[in-house]
Amino acid sequence: MIRRFATQIIKRSPMVKKAVLIGINYPGTEAELSGCVNDVKRMHKCLVDRFGFSEENITELIDTDESKIQPTGTNIRQALTELVGSASSGDVLFVHYSGHGVRLPPETDEDDNTGFDECIVPCDMNNITDDEIREIVDKVPEDCSITIVSDSCHSGGLIDATKEQIGDSTKKAGKAEKTKDIEQEDVRNGVHVVNRSLSLQSMINMLKQETGRSDIEAGNIRRSLVHAFGDDASPKVQETEGLLATKKRIVGNKDKGILLSGCQTDQTSGDVRTKGQAYGAFSDAIQIILDETKGRKITNKELVLGVRELLEYECYPQQPGLYCSDSNADAPFIC
Repeated sequence: MIRRFATQIIKRSPMVKKAVLIGINYPGTEAELSGCVNDVKRMHKCLVDRFGFSEENITELIDTDESKIQPTGTNIRQALTELVGSASSGDVLFVHYSGHGVRLPPETDEDDNTGFDECIVPCDMNNITDDEIREIVDKVPEDCSITIVSDSCHSGGLIDATKEQIGDSTKKAGKAEKTKDIEQEDVRNGVHVVNRSLSLQSMINMLKQETGRSDIEAGNIRRSLVHAFGDDASPKVQETEGLLATKKRIVGNKDKGILLSGCQTDQTSGDVRTKGQAYGAFSDAIQIILDETKGRKITNKELVLGVRELLEYECYPQQPGLYCSDSNADAPFIC
């Protein structure tokens, strides 16, 4: 008797490439920037033309067009959560952020590997911390990774507890704290540069303007954020204020997050205006290196090293970083 075995064919869904692009110029505020939305537009075109992303799979959040999704804290969190929540094994996930960055000393018993909480700054000042970004990254499906480009000040270590491949942001024994800044405003050879760091006082002033509260000061920023945004405030802020239980965060052996930072945690990133153009120095350098390598893949490590060399040649003091697992350091940028 001949036995016949049916062969089961498992059909895998095709890989999907998805992106969230966030550009915040903070128009009309004392901390207004010029190039962040342009960074997003250039990256959008790059994703479509070079990496084969479909328009329907790219979500933009910008604050210079009221018809677009506004980059508030709530909207950014929702966009990132949906990006990861809708992903399947094998998908390609990408995030680009251009805007202000701020770092705050941690106020819980948790230890941060850079000594600070790095934050990105939404248009409504409802800050998103490195711990939140870590929690989002940890929800990425197996056999899938998420690449985050952050062109903002203090962006080194923005994915909390990710291995530092290129950079000097994580705490080291005997390391002296030394801030390497782009001047708040610098004009040279027709190039106008401001840094993308939000000072504590500017943040307080903008938070007062956003919330209508006049009693916000340096000692009660986290409490003020909870009062202003309630359950939409950062979970880390709510933990600090005792409204949520502090979570124990453990990073597994297969870290799925890849961070390309515009600078180290103690540095600032440049926002540039020249000859009618405006852009982030880091974002612009990425596009230049990608243009120079058309027709071939470039690894995350190669890209960051190339961008570092270019920015040094152009006399920018910021030093981009790479934070990811060893295997992802040598993986192709995006895909």
